[in-house]
Amino acid sequence: MNAAFWSGKNVFVTGHTGFKGSWLCLWLQQLGANVTGYALQPPTNPSLFEVAQIGQGMHSIIGDIRDGAVLVQAMQAAAPDIVIHMAAQPLVRYSYIEPVETYSTNVMGTVHVLEAVRKTPSVRAVVNVTSDKCYENKEWVWGYRENEAMGGYDPYSSSKGCAELVASAYRNSFFNPEKYSERHVALASVRAGNVIGGGDWADDRLIPDILRAISAGQPVTIRNPHAIRPWQHVLEPLSGYLQLAQRLYEAGVDYAEGWNFGPNDEDAKPVQWIVEQLTDAWGEGASWQLEQAAQPHEAHYLKLDCSKAKMRLDWQPRWSLATTLEMIVAWQHAYLAQADMRQYTLNQISHYSLRDS
Repeated sequence: MNAAFWSGKNVFVTGHTGFKGSWLCLWLQQLGANVTGYALQPPTNPSLFEVAQIGQGMHSIIGDIRDGAVLVQAMQAAAPDIVIHMAAQPLVRYSYIEPVETYSTNVMGTVHVLEAVRKTPSVRAVVNVTSDKCYENKEWVWGYRENEAMGGYDPYSSSKGCAELVASAYRNSFFNPEKYSERHVALASVRAGNVIGGGDWADDRLIPDILRAISAGQPVTIRNPHAIRPWQHVLEPLSGYLQLAQRLYEAGVDYAEGWNFGPNDEDAKPVQWIVEQLTDAWGEGASWQLEQAAQPHEAHYLKLDCSKAKMRLDWQPRWSLATTLEMIVAWQHAYLAQADMRQYTLNQISHYSLRDS
């Protein structure tokens, strides 16, 4: 990662208290950026934000992206060069329980962020983070490309498709590439696969559920053992977001479009494979069992085609899924051993970034 570019840049990150946002903000701090975060309180207890002391190296604002007026004030005060919008309601099953909250956060929250960008003259680049689930899932065996139709069976997936449409409309209407010289804002959307890594304590998410059960000496209960997902370490898409943000800042409209950041094809694995690898890596007699209760609909097969990011950004996944799972187990062991988790997490970022040096 280009530390010379990021050093001294003002970066505004929504969702900085979440799992993915915490990893991103720590990486930006390591790169020397001036980071302002805007989000609700950490969504879990414990949380990576607290455990790794993410707030110690940045300006952290506790706020709701659904409160447009407060968001505008915060963004204008921060005067960012770059905005990375990650705040979201991120869970499929929770979206069945709270669909209104899901849509208001993921759709209108995105509207409020882009409105704040319109009212903040300093902004030059915007990375709008959605999800691989934004695509209309046809359950086919090849990866979705950036020009595929948006869709979504469940409220979460649908809300992410809607957020993509919002970003496209704002790009056309207010940040039009053909009129870049008038506003100098380049807006891109990014879609990643299932991100995993140390420090995720979210409910109803596979890796945290596995680690909770293993740590408690209980069998891991899984609901869709044959569902195939594009698993990747959280640092993989984040590296893509950072590379893209730099290109947006430096080259503007040439990169103001949708981008996929997913693992290589061989790392799209069934849930059962993940559980077996993690329980084997942990040892201590860890085991798993199948949940028998009826489950709401979730996509069975989903994969991304990342050819564009590989060709045009020279972005490549660095860690195999096996390495990713090793890093997760090592992080969890360090946490249980009461290590300095800010430093440990920074060390994993440094290890990931070795190729840049």
